[in-house]
Amino acid sequence: MMKFQKTVKTALLGLVASLSFLSINTVAQADTLDTIKKNDVIRIGVFGDKPPFGYVDSQGKNQGFDVEIAKEIANSLLGSPDKIQFVLTEAANRVEYLRSGKVDLILANFTQTPQREEVVDFAHPYQKVQLGIVSPENAQITDIAQLKDKVLLVNKGTTADIFFTRNHPDIKLLKFDQNTETFDALKDGRGVALAHDNALLWAWAKENKGYNVAISNIGPEDKIAPAVQKGDKALLEAVNQEIDRLKKEGTLKVIYDKTLLPIYGDRADELLAN
Repeated sequence: MMKFQKTVKTALLGLVASLSFLSINTVAQADTLDTIKKNDVIRIGVFGDKPPFGYVDSQGKNQGFDVEIAKEIANSLLGSPDKIQFVLTEAANRVEYLRSGKVDLILANFTQTPQREEVVDFAHPYQKVQLGIVSPENAQITDIAQLKDKVLLVNKGTTADIFFTRNHPDIKLLKFDQNTETFDALKDGRGVALAHDNALLWAWAKENKGYNVAISNIGPEDKIAPAVQKGDKALLEAVNQEIDRLKKEGTLKVIYDKTLLPIYGDRADELLAN
């Protein structure tokens, strides 16, 4: 009898704890926008090593396409582009950072997928992208069939990781957390090729002679968008309004010209979402 009462007590305490957690989490989600305004700062997760989208320059400052969009959002919400606490993130922990409340918003070249939509809420997209494959010019991969039983380099948790795991089990994947690790592995010959977003690969190949993006459009076209915690409706609506404004007023094209034009040239129609 005593053992039964103890078990019931333990179960009830667990239930109360769970309900308390859900309650706290719900309140946190509902109050995110208010908290941002109260603290006069927004915490935004960005990449630190993915130029030209998000990177840290030689002076230690955050730069890139995503960073400029982040500044526009901060200016709209808080009246200044400088009221941002940038939090460096990696591809594999973007969802974790949002769900744990470490950041309010993710602006890290985040591709919108059905799987991710189950755990975060995406705002309106600002960029289009497809997967590509970069390989050495003297051993180019021009067809996916050439990768059978070979090692392909990818970043953990990216759309490239998901696509090849699901569709090409005969290809051996070697996975890394950070972009720099993955590209270093390609240079070291630890894989015959590297799969990632085509826009990133075009930029990297331009800066690294001896490599070529011989395959630049794999799978369906995807959208890249900001993301907030699941159910964070107030912040989501505010970000949606800002993305819509950037498109309508032509500011998104201005940001493209400032950050991406030197790399991609006149490809704005191919890369910017409508």
